[in-house]
Amino acid sequence: MPSNKSVARKAETALTMEDLAKLAGVSKITVSRALRDSPLVTAETREKIRILASEQGYRFNVSARNLRMGRSYSVAVVVEMTPVRGRPMSDPYPLELLGGITQELTTAGYSVVLTSKQLMNTAPVQGADGLILLGQGSHGEAVRTLQQTGMPLVVWGAPEADTDYIVVGSDNRKGGISAAERFISQGRQKLVFLGDVDHAEVQERCAGFIDAMGGRATVHIIRPKAFTFEAGFDSISALLKKKGANFDGVFAASDLLAMGAIRALAEKNLRVPENVSVIGYDDTPGAASFVPPLTSVHQYLRDGGVLLAKKMLGLIEGQPVASEMLPTTLMVRQT
Repeated sequence: MPSNKSVARKAETALTMEDLAKLAGVSKITVSRALRDSPLVTAETREKIRILASEQGYRFNVSARNLRMGRSYSVAVVVEMTPVRGRPMSDPYPLELLGGITQELTTAGYSVVLTSKQLMNTAPVQGADGLILLGQGSHGEAVRTLQQTGMPLVVWGAPEADTDYIVVGSDNRKGGISAAERFISQGRQKLVFLGDVDHAEVQERCAGFIDAMGGRATVHIIRPKAFTFEAGFDSISALLKKKGANFDGVFAASDLLAMGAIRALAEKNLRVPENVSVIGYDDTPGAASFVPPLTSVHQYLRDGGVLLAKKMLGLIEGQPVASEMLPTTLMVRQT
């Protein structure tokens, strides 16, 4: 085994990872993990190797590693939603999902490329090891677009029949059931479902809601094409203008839709929850501070992001991976 001096002299020309491993008294894979700040290596060992690499002038050649492994060690995250004034990208969806994804992927030594469907042909996306799609789109259009790439794909959304891609999402059907059970306990019998059921997640919420009612109430479906405050306000305002409009409960597919509905009701002097009960979906931070505080179905978005990343890493490594749904919780407040 060469001495530290002989290895150090060699480092003056071209120190390799193998040389650094010999100096540190560890394996090459340990050096690789330490320089990528992997949690699989203890903090003490990571620090020891980083100091030794700095002293020896060693630089981790990421491009050479990637070329050798046939990977880019990057994952492209495609956000299906189009940001609008009433629904910015800074909302918990998709921000909390992105936080969970980034945490898990960077810990595993991967970089994250944030993009949209319109930029699928760019080099960083084409060179990624896999795709994570946030949102299936209307009628699953976004999924079909990404499937054409042939790249490993994991989707945030709801499972659909006759599909073979991996899905991570909330149990939307259970979320709809919990909203129905709340209305049943309040004796509500003339209900409105507010949401675009062309989206798989929303369709599942609506289906669970209607099934759980079991014919104990009528359900009128309104399908706004956006998930914004304005869409909720406009939809309920239009309904209230119709002759004979009479309902005592609104289940909205997002908190913003629910908040807009409440504003429309208030403008017609209908009190919430005395005249009409309202339930939202997502349990965004604004739900608890809204006036009145909004009852909403909570989604565990950050946990969902972590799970999306774990599924993607499994696909990249060729491991068996299955779709998985996370629980939801009805947060009962004052609406």
